[in-house]
Amino acid sequence: MKIRNQLAAVRKSRGVSAAALARRVGVGRQTIYAIEAGAYIPNTALALRLASALEVSVEDLFSLPTEPSPPAEAMAVDVLAASPPAKGQPVRLGRIGPRWVGVPVGASPYYLPEADGVVSSPRAPGKVDLLVFSKDEAYQKRLVLAGCDPATELLARLVEKTSGVEVVTAAASSVLALDWLRQGKVHVAGSHLEDPASGEFNLPFLRREFPGEDLTVFTFARWEEGLVIAPGNPKRIRKPEHLGRKDVLFINREPGSGSRALLRRLLHEAGLPASRVRGYDKVAAGHLAAAYAVLAGEADCCLATRSAAQIFGLDFVPLRSERYDLVMRRQMMELPAVQALLNVLQRATLRRKLEMLAGYDTTETGAAKA
Repeated sequence: MKIRNQLAAVRKSRGVSAAALARRVGVGRQTIYAIEAGAYIPNTALALRLASALEVSVEDLFSLPTEPSPPAEAMAVDVLAASPPAKGQPVRLGRIGPRWVGVPVGASPYYLPEADGVVSSPRAPGKVDLLVFSKDEAYQKRLVLAGCDPATELLARLVEKTSGVEVVTAAASSVLALDWLRQGKVHVAGSHLEDPASGEFNLPFLRREFPGEDLTVFTFARWEEGLVIAPGNPKRIRKPEHLGRKDVLFINREPGSGSRALLRRLLHEAGLPASRVRGYDKVAAGHLAAAYAVLAGEADCCLATRSAAQIFGLDFVPLRSERYDLVMRRQMMELPAVQALLNVLQRATLRRKLEMLAGYDTTETGAAKA
């Protein structure tokens, strides 16, 4: 085995002759020359005496050469994103049956995101080529959960802490998350779609859009959705009718989101056409993104959850209570990773966090709906 040998360089930097070093460690001068030339590899005791005599560590004198990192592996995956990711976008991997999926992740102002690879080039819609750092078997043990509720990160972290199972969350509207579930791209989809005729959440939509499929539904929590506004409510925005005022700038949610559907119903009930709402066509993808736009002064108001308002210290006017459910195919319940998630849904710790950090009603958390 080739050894990286720095004995000669260190000895000379210390101003020590080969003969002097030989006397210190109890060997002949020719032995020192042989070691420096690589013709002789010292045993452990001699290596330790040489390091002590030169006042360095053994690793400073002798080490194995650093092996080059293996090249990144190229692979094509289905990408879970509402819009095509750019080249170089960090991505996390998951596997659902035979299908590999990638979830783009974003950086924060303070640290780089955890990722398994980066986008090398886009392909057909919904697919990208990835350069993967390593193809770890652990990716296959992950759960991929799509939805719009930021509080599912609390669920994900608790699942990982208690079971070691990683939950990779993909941001998506309710309709998009369920579409990915239909295509077999996610294990679990989150939804809060209300049926206008019955007032029931999610189940009528699932019966209509997944005919004959064996799905199971568990409630995550109930939340309040309403108007998120600047602290102190400087423009006195208190009800949907006020969105039609000329001095109010609104920011909407993306098509397919439960919040956008709720807004349409609220405007209809108020007799207010969408064309009179300034900013109706301006879109933020997600509750937090919409609330942040209000915080940043890009809008006066949005429709989002109370938790989104709390996170950014904004005021909140409640309008509706909604139920957010987790939907999966029944066969997925056989997976140990899914069982880990369902077990955490029953934990009092999760419920306390949802109640105190997000303001959610957890009375039905973990209850099966179908």
